[in-house]
Amino acid sequence: MRFTIFQESRKGGREINQDRIAYTYSRETLLLVIADGMGGHVGGEIAAQIAVRLFVERFHQEAKPLLKNPLGFMQDTMLRAHAALGAYASQFSMLETPRTTCVAVVVQGGQAYWTHVGDSRFYLLRQGKLIGSTKDHSKVQYLVDQGVITAEEAAVHPDRNKIYSCLGGLVEPVIDLSRRTALKNGDILVLCTDGLWSVYPRSELATMLTSTPILSVGPRIIRDAEERGGPDGDNVSAIVVRWGPETLTDDLSTTTDALQPGEFATEIEDTVTLTDRTGNSRDLTEDEIERAIAEIQSTIQKYRK
Repeated sequence: MRFTIFQESRKGGREINQDRIAYTYSRETLLLVIADGMGGHVGGEIAAQIAVRLFVERFHQEAKPLLKNPLGFMQDTMLRAHAALGAYASQFSMLETPRTTCVAVVVQGGQAYWTHVGDSRFYLLRQGKLIGSTKDHSKVQYLVDQGVITAEEAAVHPDRNKIYSCLGGLVEPVIDLSRRTALKNGDILVLCTDGLWSVYPRSELATMLTSTPILSVGPRIIRDAEERGGPDGDNVSAIVVRWGPETLTDDLSTTTDALQPGEFATEIEDTVTLTDRTGNSRDLTEDEIERAIAEIQSTIQKYRK
């Protein structure tokens, strides 16, 4: 495989960053995943952390070096993450289960597969045009689908942040799965949270990513989104991949040929919650942070097999 990849996450106007992002790949398979912890629920950042790490750890178990069933793998991991969040809340007697959205993409054999829960998005761009995407599990998307409001009205609707499916919710999540889609050199894959897509029109994003090397334009897009969001802006996160050789710059693209069977390259943030599980807004001590990491990892271990 050959591709160029960029990822970054910023807290925007929020006190803490509840987004988690990661990518990992073997010689023949690539996984991209983003989770956006739900700020209105205690431990949103814990939920996002569990979801992303569970995807990565299960990928390392299952991609040997290929996933037998990419869509089945992603659906099963979503359900395991949902169950893990319920177990975490029960174990620590939390009044409310931590919740998160999630979007994940697998590329294998030159084919892309994707899945999502909630309103974290995926776009697949070819020559500046959208050829594949997720559809938000949200109230405003439902209103758009029913013809009640337009897409432009949805962008400023007061209920635009209300979603009806998430991991950790009271009911089983709605998990959308894509068709298998063949990639061509130059295709661009974008995963992002609402802190980006809510302030960056898709057409503008497509133009910038198609005409400029992603390693130079990616950081600028994240900074611009953070500025556009202003003091009330949400966390801003994105993973961007240009499939095939990078033709717009002399920068070297990533190749996986050197990886040995069973070997993985991974980029994942290891930070953990800055609020305690009862919802108090205070910094954790170093001992509390270490204990929180151990608790999260213990939960992941139970649900990754």
